[in-house]
Amino acid sequence: MPRTAIVAAMHQELSAVLALLPDEHKQVAGGRDYWVGHLHGQEVVAVLSRIGKVAAATTATALVERFAVDRIVFTGVAGGLSPGVQRGDVVVADSFLQHDLDASPIFPRYEVPLYGASTFATDPALTEQLAAAVRQALHGTHVHRGLVASGDRFVSSAAESQALQRALPEALAVEMEGAAFAQVCHDYGVPFAAVRTISDRADDEAHGDFLRFIEDVASRHSAAIVEAFLRAG
Repeated sequence: MPRTAIVAAMHQELSAVLALLPDEHKQVAGGRDYWVGHLHGQEVVAVLSRIGKVAAATTATALVERFAVDRIVFTGVAGGLSPGVQRGDVVVADSFLQHDLDASPIFPRYEVPLYGASTFATDPALTEQLAAAVRQALHGTHVHRGLVASGDRFVSSAAESQALQRALPEALAVEMEGAAFAQVCHDYGVPFAAVRTISDRADDEAHGDFLRFIEDVASRHSAAIVEAFLRAG
């Protein structure tokens, strides 16, 4: 069985997942607590990545180098960008882009220097398995698949949200960690998949919506999705 990393950015998103582990033990690396155990017969490493792309890259690298995980699954929340992506919907990422990366004119806007690419795809098979787990765990929830934009900003104004929609009309949602995980996993050849429940519309009401949603919904969603995912193998 593969060793699976289960990652979230915030404690509220991960707490219900940790409560499921019957035999976890803590290991500390890089100032983070990595909980190693089993769930539904599978080896699991659960960790709080913290917020932002640098923190995400640190966590992803440690998971690969120190904990030798075979695959990484990220779960948490995001702000909806596309008009059809509403609060309470779920986005399963097919690819990630850094919306705040701009090395122009040397490289095109959004392109990661020396990679010749602006987007990094998630693993198709793992992503399909994760999407199936979402549909099983959250009956009746509207599930979207596509591009997710990451950046080191909490997008919380209608003006900024609309600017991102104009610049990246294909982006379904915005968050702060996924593109870093996708790039690290690309570098190491480790399968990566990510699911985000939409907590807000990344507009002027985002701050209040986000905090309420984290407390009321995110942790429960994450645990249900992770359980369904691991049960399926």
